Amino acid sequence: MPKLVIVRHGQSQWNLENRFTGWIDIDLSPAGVEEAKKAGEKLKGYEFDEAFTSDLIRAQKTLDIILEEIGQTDIPVSRDKALNERMYGDLQGMNKDECREKFGADQVKIWRRSYDIPPPNGESLKDTADRVLPYYHGEIEPELKAGKDILVSAHGNSLRALIMFLEKLSEEEILQTEVPTGSPKEYILDDELNVIETKYI
Repeated sequence: MPKLVIVRHGQSQWNLENRFTGWIDIDLSPAGVEEAKKAGEKLKGYEFDEAFTSDLIRAQKTLDIILEEIGQTDIPVSRDKALNERMYGDLQGMNKDECREKFGADQVKIWRRSYDIPPPNGESLKDTADRVLPYYHGEIEPELKAGKDILVSAHGNSLRALIMFLEKLSEEEILQTEVPTGSPKEYILDDELNVIETKYI
């Protein structure tokens, strides 16, 4: 039975500064590096055949640190912007508290927590899912069907889109789902790639 392990990158510098990051290529904070190392420690004993990550340094570096920790730096790694974080448009770079002052807390909550209402010039979670899932079906699923164990290092919202599909969650349920940084989540799948079991490691 193939295994899929997903992990949200460790804390980034802009997570630390409480800023909307989106597609801005911000590196890990020192705490984020430590989170990635701890994720690697949790995954010792796992053997992956292939890994996938986004086009952004915070997810790539998290993956690199994990693979270093588990001694598997030689496996194939695919990088693609399809796995990027949700694009926050005009909010990118803004401090979240300042954003609430400018636009109002209710409006910012709608942008952050609705399924299909994007911020100005940005993406909704639905938009994010519309690029994540075709990539998953086209690139990752065939490897899982071939019996390979796969590791994905990506972002809160790109992983929520994937979690929504894998766990068959409703729009309301996924909006209540938080993805903690640096915490690997394992899916054990059957031959048809239905989820048999899932847990945080």
